[in-house]
Amino acid sequence: MYGKQTETAIAAMSRLAEVYDNGETRLSASDIAADRHLQRPFVGKILSALSQAGLVVGSPGPGGGYTLARHPREITIHEVYRLFEREDVGVECPFGGGVCGVGEACALHDKLLNLKNTLDEMLHGTTFEDFRRRYQDEGLRPAEVQGELPDERETYRASRQARGGVVR
Repeated sequence: MYGKQTETAIAAMSRLAEVYDNGETRLSASDIAADRHLQRPFVGKILSALSQAGLVVGSPGPGGGYTLARHPREITIHEVYRLFEREDVGVECPFGGGVCGVGEACALHDKLLNLKNTLDEMLHGTTFEDFRRRYQDEGLRPAEVQGELPDERETYRASRQARGGVVR
């Protein structure tokens, strides 16, 4: 669905949304990295990009850190996504020759169009308010990894088998 930078940016933004209280609480890159089990230098780099884009506000020094630049309900996942992902505006059919949507559709056209529409709906229709509400109002906390992960679990990630890896 998206790359490591986008995933890390969403993780950082979601953590800031969880603790959002009109900018009073600030978290350092180290705090966010520890809370989300991410590499601190990479989180720092991502937060810098988010700050330059006006999505977070950072303040240096003791008592400093990062907070969301706007209320979580005002920031969509798409705003983060577009910073790190290239939005494909190409017209070529990904399966060779021709222009997508012109003439006879390829075998996967309808499935790919449904996937694109679903992804667009999620990106544009989901705000970071979902994270704030679930954390502050409903008490939802991220699952802690304890021991080995089960072989079968519901996840949005491609299975190892689909990625060409070996399934345990």
